[in-house]
Amino acid sequence: MTAPLRPIALLIATSLALSACSSVSPVPPGGNIELARSTVARIAVDPADAAHAGAAINAFGLDLYARMAATPGNLVVSPASIALALGMARAGAKGQTAAEMDEVLHNLAADANPGWLNALDAALAQRSGTFKDAAGRDLTVALRTANAPFAQKNMALEQAYLDALASRYGAGLRLVDYIGATEAARKAINAWVGDQTDQRIPELLVPGVLTRDTRLTLVNAIYLKAAWQDPFEASATASGTFTNADGKAVTIPLMHETTSLRYAKGNGWQAVEIPYGGGSLAMTVILPDDPAAFERGFDAATLDQITGALAATQVTLALPKFSIETKAQLADLLRALGMPTAFTAGADFSGITKATQLAISDVIHQANIDVDEKGTTAAAATAVVLRATGMPTHPVTVTVDHPFLFALRDVPTGVVLFLGRVADPSIMR
Repeated sequence: MTAPLRPIALLIATSLALSACSSVSPVPPGGNIELARSTVARIAVDPADAAHAGAAINAFGLDLYARMAATPGNLVVSPASIALALGMARAGAKGQTAAEMDEVLHNLAADANPGWLNALDAALAQRSGTFKDAAGRDLTVALRTANAPFAQKNMALEQAYLDALASRYGAGLRLVDYIGATEAARKAINAWVGDQTDQRIPELLVPGVLTRDTRLTLVNAIYLKAAWQDPFEASATASGTFTNADGKAVTIPLMHETTSLRYAKGNGWQAVEIPYGGGSLAMTVILPDDPAAFERGFDAATLDQITGALAATQVTLALPKFSIETKAQLADLLRALGMPTAFTAGADFSGITKATQLAISDVIHQANIDVDEKGTTAAAATAVVLRATGMPTHPVTVTVDHPFLFALRDVPTGVVLFLGRVADPSIMR
């Protein structure tokens, strides 16, 4: 038996200068974190934009997956979560920084496409519910996506950025103190992620990721708990043989069922789609004859080809139960994909703030998934961490080689305490 492709989950898977159209208020629940939010309404939803967003996320996700898959072993990643978090940063990017991000994200969050992510969010909000299976039993599907930017309190931000967060993401800025209480800010962000993922990701940010130079952390979280539309019978699960990528045979539990599923077969691969309750969500399992060769050419076009070929077929399916988790720092991979400027002192995030030069210091991603006879539980979270950095400069030369003046002054008040001129420093008193 050939070793199947490692499972992947393209989870449908992220002082304030406030004008009259913004507000600051406590965030309930969770204590004393304040929220700065623009009152600008969310962009009207065009259903076609959700499809555009989905296509862009898939293209980005497969680009990123190709880089991550170079490391052997199990892998799960949420392109949606990563793209949503990066999209919040893109909303404040300018110049070369913005151009590179648009290229890597396939224009997902480009200024010309402000409604794409909003439409996708609206579409995903419709997926949760309780559905009936063929036997009349209740099947529950819960899908949550949430975005939360955590900004340094008292940092001046651009009103246009607050408006973009509100109109595109329905998000406001939570105000924390990276400078004076770095660890408290880390704990607050982790607590939010834990709440959003049902504690499946309790510590996205480990100690040391945030520093006193951190100014903004853009966080997305996705949580999915979905029952299969036609659950596997636990009594049919039996031990079976699975051949790993290294050719070693292992014994694992295989779930079994024979039912009508959407199936396709192509040159060197088979695929089957297993729907969740309600049919709006599904897992597409792709089984290549030669997994390594298949992965080398696995891109968005290939995925589209496979899903486009699926058709209802009676299928006898044996599927492993699995539980995997991936934790990754994505900065190097994103640089390699084509957006290096965002991580340098030359980054232009002046659309977020003009008071502080910002650059991305880290992009942290964590995802996990459990699949059994009843269905799937999965979670993902992504944090894009932006730090303060000095403007790129060229050194200047100052050679004090002729008479000069001096003023010794109290900086806070501006008062000059001593004022003088040095005409000949060789004369000592």
